[in-house]
Amino acid sequence: MQEERTGALRRDAVGLREVLFQSVTAMAPAAAVAASIPAGAAFAGGSLPLAVLIALVACLFTASCVAELARELPSAGSVATYAARGLHPAVGFLVGWGYVFVEMLVPPLLLLQLGFTAAGTLHEEWSSYPADLWWPWSLAGAGIIAVAGYLGVRASARFGTVLGVFEILVFLVFAVLLIGKAGVANTLSVFGTSHTADGYAGISGVFAGSVYTVLAFAGFEAAAPLAEETRDPRRTMHRAVLGAALGIGLFYVITTYAMTVYFGPDRFAKFGASGAASWDGVARASFGLFWVLVFLAVINSTIANANACANVSTRTAFALARVRVLPRLLATLHPRHRSPVAGISLQTLVAVGAVLGLGFGYDPVTAFLLLATVIVTVVVGVYIVVNLACAGYFLRSGRAAVKPVRHLLFPVLGIAAFVPALLTAAGLPVFDFVTELTAPVSYAGPIVGIWMAAGVVVLLLLIRRHPERIAETARVHLDAYDPAGPRHDGTVPR
Repeated sequence: MQEERTGALRRDAVGLREVLFQSVTAMAPAAAVAASIPAGAAFAGGSLPLAVLIALVACLFTASCVAELARELPSAGSVATYAARGLHPAVGFLVGWGYVFVEMLVPPLLLLQLGFTAAGTLHEEWSSYPADLWWPWSLAGAGIIAVAGYLGVRASARFGTVLGVFEILVFLVFAVLLIGKAGVANTLSVFGTSHTADGYAGISGVFAGSVYTVLAFAGFEAAAPLAEETRDPRRTMHRAVLGAALGIGLFYVITTYAMTVYFGPDRFAKFGASGAASWDGVARASFGLFWVLVFLAVINSTIANANACANVSTRTAFALARVRVLPRLLATLHPRHRSPVAGISLQTLVAVGAVLGLGFGYDPVTAFLLLATVIVTVVVGVYIVVNLACAGYFLRSGRAAVKPVRHLLFPVLGIAAFVPALLTAAGLPVFDFVTELTAPVSYAGPIVGIWMAAGVVVLLLLIRRHPERIAETARVHLDAYDPAGPRHDGTVPR
């Protein structure tokens, strides 16, 4: 019976389509286009499409590193395993400790957005609906993702695929309509530096905009924790991670270009996430009831993202619990669905607790900003470590395995791209465009520091009492089931 409750995740349950959309929905494309990317307009102005294009290229460096490691090390532990094998098992533990923490916070983040977006829109349409009655929508979303996760990876991933297709289609259709209505105003000058915001002239404005835009790409690695449940994982993971980063990056470029030329490049610095100068505002003012589809796409995006990141948190927690560096209970699987039911239960409790506790303790928008700052700070830090791990893994594997561009140059460029994003997310005013954080959002830094310090304490205790468990974070469990056998030599399958 114990074997049934733990054991292995369901093999060959999903394919390329499902894991591709696992990463796609984790990037929350509709929500990013409508809410995250416009933050860069205050700096890049009408040159925001160029800023997005630069961010795409920058993120592809890290996506390439993740894809290379995912092909070599297909594991539910994903980034924790990569860091353990590429750097040191202790680093892998700390990466996993931080990654599980923030990925468990992503669903409550999105559920808060679901709540205040739905309540605000309904209040705007029908003033009798209370603007502060946001929490029933958040709890309904929590129930949906809990059920999807319980039914197993196949149900959860297919659910995410349907949601992902819908939100992308809505915004692509809207982009085509915007480009058509822009007519002669269509111009490639938005891919230059002539339309930046006042005070941020030229390339400095574009760079500032791209730093804020980089954060919209977070989540492209979310396919990796499904490796042990995926058909032909070495090949599929590589394609899914790169495909999601490139595909959604181009989606961002197209949609941002469309809105920029329609709204007007020289006044785009005033464009934002709400009000008349926003995606919702433009849809309401110029496209009749089409705004309803835009609204539904954003709502859809929050649920899809929460679902994808619940998959990430529960699989990563399962992998660490399997080697007993997290409580063994989190490795418990449903005997039929092979879903990590204990992890899903914990994820649901964390989501509901964070949503209600922070949402009522502050307000849902402030709670959203606090959680977002915690999440982005850790996730960007993880990306930097994974870039280092990519170089370390292939250098350790021997000269024959090293591809200088993919395994050395790209990691360096990936780190260079994400260091400014890390400083911006943390509110450290190293650049003049970084806004210093105020309370309670400024509590994000101490929260992350306390959690990681606790991780160091746990790590030291494990090293002293159970050092073999830390070493196990580097193990690729799928090797036992792979007819090709373990790939400890670092060679890349062709």
